Amino acid sequence: MDPISMAPIVQAQRDFFSTGKTRELAFRRRQLEVLRDAVRGNASRIVRALKEDMGKPAFEAHVAEVSQVTSGIEYTLKSLKSWAGPHRVHTPAYLFLASSRIDPEPVGVALVIGPWNYPMDLVIEPLTGAIAAGNCAVLKPSEVAPATSEVVCSMVRETFDPGFVVAVEGGVKETQALLAEKFDYIFYTGGTVVGRLVMQKAAEQLTPVTLELGGKSPCIVEPDIDLAVTARRITWGKYFNAGQTCIAPDYLLVNSSVKGELLEAIERCKTDFYGDDPKSSPDFTRIVSDKHFERVSALMADGDIVFGGQTDAAERYIAPTLIDNVLPEHKAMQEEIFGPVLPVLTYTYLQEAIDFVRERPKPLSLYAFTRDRDKQARVLAETTSGGACINDTMVHYSNPRLPFGGIGTSGFGRYHGRWSFDTFSNMKAVVNRSFHFDIYLRYPPYKNAQKLAQRLLRYVT
Repeated sequence: MDPISMAPIVQAQRDFFSTGKTRELAFRRRQLEVLRDAVRGNASRIVRALKEDMGKPAFEAHVAEVSQVTSGIEYTLKSLKSWAGPHRVHTPAYLFLASSRIDPEPVGVALVIGPWNYPMDLVIEPLTGAIAAGNCAVLKPSEVAPATSEVVCSMVRETFDPGFVVAVEGGVKETQALLAEKFDYIFYTGGTVVGRLVMQKAAEQLTPVTLELGGKSPCIVEPDIDLAVTARRITWGKYFNAGQTCIAPDYLLVNSSVKGELLEAIERCKTDFYGDDPKSSPDFTRIVSDKHFERVSALMADGDIVFGGQTDAAERYIAPTLIDNVLPEHKAMQEEIFGPVLPVLTYTYLQEAIDFVRERPKPLSLYAFTRDRDKQARVLAETTSGGACINDTMVHYSNPRLPFGGIGTSGFGRYHGRWSFDTFSNMKAVVNRSFHFDIYLRYPPYKNAQKLAQRLLRYVT
């Protein structure tokens, strides 16, 4: 098979960028409006594709993939003028008769590689920032969600000049071919293993990257909670999209005095949400592929299953599952679960839970349930995570005024709202100085400047 070349695609983007069109604020606004309208106009296609790929309920598809995207575009449109304009900053006195400012400018041609778990949102949200900042963009949706990938690529073809925004379908070979090209920015969302490979390829070209990865996001539960609300929010966060969310609670750290009541409450919520037989519920998603089905199923081998545990390979169904008496060395605690399986660990004192989190790689998100403000502050101050919620799960992602991203092995870089714009921008520092008042002491020979500095030093001391 002949090697795949993406050079013509990238060159077309560079040619388009060189015209200067993308630098015009009016052009960027029009393209964002077109993108918003395209997502809205294709909403039914998007929902059907997500149903085909992973059995995603229509409500979850609308909330997480359509509304999330369109609301982010609307927020960007409202704020773009202030983000894109030059920002004046203070000029020190020694630069007399000068002004200082920051000019945001586009970086050029960006590559956005998306994941399969939210295959629409996690491609289009970075694209929003790339367009807002004035860039051209090449999109690579995930082949693991083929129906949604086809819709995204079709929507992009119908909406944009391919020199401005283009979407490439395909698998590993196409992704490798894209990474062999020189881009001005790479934005990758996915797993840590592939993230390292993306970073290696970017390093060969000295291309800056944002890596949105994952990790084991802990959920700490203290006794001083509203039990019913806590159970609902944990159950929702864990089993939304069948747990195939990078910021889903990956494991519970529960105070021993409330564990029994909490587990019973979560089981009741599971039944309230999905009925006695979640397999027949129209609101419960399936695992995206046979490979991931086998991997998640294997994580249920250790510990004691409190509820769930049922599987059906033909439907790629794994029941909402909760496992008690899990140990740190069990397989479910050695990798990100990315499925509807929730391990439970127990602690007696809050410091034990904090220490447990600190001894492990920094998570993408952290959740803590407690009414006590001092405990809330302790958890936030003594742990490090990309983001956090107090008394809820996952909702920090939805606020475009908050930056989203990881730290350490959970990734680096930030996006959403202003942070997306900044990610795809070069913040150019500019000093504009008058020809008047030129101080000769800055120029050689330096003997006069040295004498003056010595006199000033004696005066100061």
